[in-house]
Amino acid sequence: MTSTAKTPPAGDRAAHPEHLSHVVFITAAAAMGGFLFGYDSSVINGAVEAIRSRYDIGSAVLAQVIAVALIGCAIGAATAGRIADRIGRIRCMQISAALFTISAIGSALPFDIYDLAVWRIIGGFAIGMASVIGPAYIAEVSPAAYRGRLGSFQQAAIVIGIAVSQLVNFGILQLADGDQRGQLLGLEAWQWMLGVMVVPALLYGLLTLAIPESPRYLISVGRTQRARQVLAEVENEDVDLDARVAEIERAMRREHKAAFRDLRGGRFSFLPIVWVGIGLSMFQQLVGINVAFYYSATLWQSVGIDPSSSFLYSFTTSIVNIIGTVIAMVLVDRVGRRPLALVGSAGMALALACEAWAFSAPLVNGKLPAAEGTVALVAAHVFVLFFALSWGVVVWVFLGEMFPNRIRAAALGVAAAAQWIANWAITASFPSLADWNLSGTYVIYTCFAVLSIPFVLLFVKETKGRTLEEMG
Repeated sequence: MTSTAKTPPAGDRAAHPEHLSHVVFITAAAAMGGFLFGYDSSVINGAVEAIRSRYDIGSAVLAQVIAVALIGCAIGAATAGRIADRIGRIRCMQISAALFTISAIGSALPFDIYDLAVWRIIGGFAIGMASVIGPAYIAEVSPAAYRGRLGSFQQAAIVIGIAVSQLVNFGILQLADGDQRGQLLGLEAWQWMLGVMVVPALLYGLLTLAIPESPRYLISVGRTQRARQVLAEVENEDVDLDARVAEIERAMRREHKAAFRDLRGGRFSFLPIVWVGIGLSMFQQLVGINVAFYYSATLWQSVGIDPSSSFLYSFTTSIVNIIGTVIAMVLVDRVGRRPLALVGSAGMALALACEAWAFSAPLVNGKLPAAEGTVALVAAHVFVLFFALSWGVVVWVFLGEMFPNRIRAAALGVAAAAQWIANWAITASFPSLADWNLSGTYVIYTCFAVLSIPFVLLFVKETKGRTLEEMG
């Protein structure tokens, strides 16, 4: 570089190119928690029918075994922040990696259905921790100029984890000659599906040994010199490290730790903006998106599609999910959050209505008629595409931007809790609802997709282009 080259303004804090590759590695390592989040959430899809057969249980009990992981998710998400503040972000990631490993081994080698439920809860706890600590760590180590793009690694890792879990399930099923309970090296195929997660879990743990602790945590425990060293590894070489350390210290002193009492808009009610956040979180789940990731193989088999094809369709749905997520990441800052949400709601409502119509057809020899079967398959993929390019991403963007600074942390906690509750309600109810009336179940999801449109139009304000300070 010649002496006439312009030096980037200090305020940009763009990382030097040689540092950027290091930051990308750090971010990718932390995002392995997101990969495991997606993998563990979705891998159960391949084992549902085998678990039902192995333990001879009904739909209600089966649903609780599938949904029980969400209890662990809620606990893990609620406690991860405090754990990370006490022992550090890296130690928190290592605990999460260990829990993923334990859950994978236990789920692959359960003694009975109750034992399996315990391992599912442990895995859920790891998911909850990963859902909180990954984004927080990435934000704290990323240079400001790259924070948005690096922050998207977490969501990308989640959807890739979902896709890989379905690909692994499909591959194992092929090795077992299409039988979910087929024997492979002394274990049934579904046990291998759940157990293979040991590999990425161990990799996640090893990667945490190669990345630095967050500068913010280091400063909070008085390790200022080490914090300077980490900042030197990720920031522009022209950045004044002493000024950066002082800036972090000032920000930490100014922070107001929001409490639930700050959210009250009346004696027994939340502020209106908090209700909007709760509504966004619940609509995201009430359209039935997790049915596509937890039960899709079971769903297709219930209408006569053979296991191998049903697993393949689960994988192709995951690829569509990745494509939709990429589209959302490209468009969310260009067209805005509300337009994407509205387009997504309309697309989901249409696709869900088509699925409801297709599933209303009587089965012929245990299968949907050809026309209805084709419509159901296409509509399922269209539904996931419209969800991924809209509500799958924009809800998290909204929740990160819409709340005033003074209540953001507490309001996010309430909204996230509402999302886990809605997720549990859909996950726990689907098998019983499907036994009652599969078409009627999809009519319910369609109604929620339709209702989300007036909700966005009436209550949700656009946050594109507004600073966080402008939120109140």
